[in-house]
Amino acid sequence: MSSNSSGWRAPGAILLLSCYELGHQPLGTAWAAGALERAGFAPAQVDLARTPLDPAFVERARVVAISVPMHTALRLGARTADGIRARNPGVPICLYGLYAWLNAEHLLARHADVVMGGEVEASLVAWVEDLECGGAGDAPGVWRRGGPAMPPIMRKGSFGPPSRAGLPALAAYARYVRGDDMVLAGYVEASRGCLHTCLHCPIPPVYAGRFFVVPADVVLADIRTLIAAGARHITFGDPDFLNGPGHALRLARALHDEFPDITFDFTAKIEHLLAHRALLPALGKLGCTFIVSAVESLSDVVLARLEKGHTRADVGQAVAALRGAGIALRASLVAFTPWTTIDDYLDVLEFFGDADGAGAVDPVQYAIRLLVPPGSALLSRPWMQEHLGALDPAGFTFRWTHPDPRMDDLYRSVQEIVARGTADQAPGHEIVAAIRDAAVAVRDGRPPNHRRPPPLAPRLQSPRLTEPWFC
Repeated sequence: MSSNSSGWRAPGAILLLSCYELGHQPLGTAWAAGALERAGFAPAQVDLARTPLDPAFVERARVVAISVPMHTALRLGARTADGIRARNPGVPICLYGLYAWLNAEHLLARHADVVMGGEVEASLVAWVEDLECGGAGDAPGVWRRGGPAMPPIMRKGSFGPPSRAGLPALAAYARYVRGDDMVLAGYVEASRGCLHTCLHCPIPPVYAGRFFVVPADVVLADIRTLIAAGARHITFGDPDFLNGPGHALRLARALHDEFPDITFDFTAKIEHLLAHRALLPALGKLGCTFIVSAVESLSDVVLARLEKGHTRADVGQAVAALRGAGIALRASLVAFTPWTTIDDYLDVLEFFGDADGAGAVDPVQYAIRLLVPPGSALLSRPWMQEHLGALDPAGFTFRWTHPDPRMDDLYRSVQEIVARGTADQAPGHEIVAAIRDAAVAVRDGRPPNHRRPPPLAPRLQSPRLTEPWFC
């Protein structure tokens, strides 16, 4: 170990930055901080979605690691890395997370010294320790500028609790809403990766159909920390909580036994909701109030192109099963794809606008367009290649064009409607009414009604978090 090693272990010598994590207190840095603290370091965490970056933090940092688990965070993270480089030119910069790995070549050429993906904690600790000893930063699972491309570490790590030290209080983050009640919410992970290989998802290129269970005692310790901090609702942020149904049920029971008044939500595929429908009533009784599911589309053509593993009929069955268990569905969508027709789009609006589906979709979901990053599995399929344009390196995605120009025009209109409605704090049912009018105008070949359309009848909104983004 070099003589200046004490500087590496001084508070703030390692700077962990989160740019955006769906309105939650960021686990991307909390997991990393916990691993580094157990190795004897004293990292500083900053959530840039809530706290401006103090230039003094950058100037005294020996190393900076930026968490980019999703596309929005990646775009912000790349800009953040450039700003750090300008202020502290010699500091090693790492970008880590799913989207860092998918975009590694571009990041290493322009923004980062190293990239990590998959189970990054062991790699991050090994990288910092190598730098501390005067090395070049070589470590398993680290893709280094000028070095060979290395696969992510995909063996299960030695999980310890995440550390949330230094992060803003839960009151700064998304809250849980049910009827007129609004309470603080905490965010945990019970597993990593996913068994499934949906083509458009960023997880399969990194995890290749594998997932790793976080030990129940680690999850419960984290939950206790959050409840002590004021949380009265817990989100299980796993890519799919039902990848390990036995593990999920044991955790739900343990949570309910210790904290019977705490509610929770989780994410699961439609396919898993049907395969494990017998568990849903028990999960509802244990405190599950809603489940996020990537419905994506109701077109069987689109679902087949994305290799989602479910059909339109399956969505209807899942909605019925959840309703019978007293659990609400919160659907995420990929509303615009190269294969989505105007009738498909209107079908989704109608399906989720009826009495059973009302409130299941946040308006922003109707403005989601298929993202095709450089590492996407979609790139291997001919039905995607025929629509692809050039890579937009700064946007970290391939451009694509719909064969029906009206759909690209509708996408731009819906973006504007959602942005305007959100800025005006319009009720969700009014925003959806305007979206529907724009879609009907496209179908009927008429100009959209620029007057505010009559709103849909307001419905009782299902339980939800105040942050409408899911992924």
